[in-house]
Amino acid sequence: MNLQQQLLAIRLTSGIGIATETRIIKLIDNASLPTCYPWPLDLILHISNDSKYRQIQATYDMALEKAQGIEEKYITYYDHAYPQRLREIYQPPLILFYEGHLEALNLPSLSVVGTRSATSYGMNSLRYLLPSVVNAGIAIVSGLAQGIDVMSHQITFANSGVPIAVVGTGTDVVYPRRNASLQSQIAKQGLILSEYLPGTGPHRAHFPARNRIIAGLSSATLVIEAKMKSGSLITANSALQNNRDVLSIPGSIFSQESQGTNELLSLGAKTVTKSQDIIESVQLLGTI
Repeated sequence: MNLQQQLLAIRLTSGIGIATETRIIKLIDNASLPTCYPWPLDLILHISNDSKYRQIQATYDMALEKAQGIEEKYITYYDHAYPQRLREIYQPPLILFYEGHLEALNLPSLSVVGTRSATSYGMNSLRYLLPSVVNAGIAIVSGLAQGIDVMSHQITFANSGVPIAVVGTGTDVVYPRRNASLQSQIAKQGLILSEYLPGTGPHRAHFPARNRIIAGLSSATLVIEAKMKSGSLITANSALQNNRDVLSIPGSIFSQESQGTNELLSLGAKTVTKSQDIIESVQLLGTI
């Protein structure tokens, strides 16, 4: 067994969450963990330091066995292909499963998020702003949800750009089902990422966790339309916490879909009215 398989086994063990995975990364970085694998269960229980010992005990051995035979494509925090931008965030994912082209992670990128119930104003804003960004060689990262996410990917395709979708399911699971064709296209032209094992279905808790990856992959996050207390604002807050640029399009004071974006502007987000506003933010902070 090697380090990659050991880390995959950690990810596959029920009862081990993001906080424990982050502690493991810090311990490895400090050379505080043995370099012979697999690690004993007692060590894992000590690192976990929570109340789920029985759950971990019941699944760790099975996870070790499964990790050595798994054929799905994945990268770990310590692989060369793992993006440096993502290493810099709070609680970076230990494992990323993928479908498509990892080379997409070498491009400067913009995360685009917004409401599922996008208005004509939001859609027209995307059509106006995004083509020039894509044509500047910037990959577009989004979550493959309905509304703004889906349209950002469609505009990326229409302009022969590189789409990166971060999903809250396994990379082989389509949610919602209506996105099956689009998800297949993204896997062929760009990249699909998930920290969840293929075959994993949607779960409410997966999507806020996914949002930190969307924000972390890019040097800037653009919020098109967002209601108050929305997933888009969670992504924007994650970007702010990790010292990334947050960009927002001003909207009508009478629209619920613009309440979140207008709130971001009042808190210091950068106002976007033209494509160049976006391109300058990505180029200033991005790493090619």
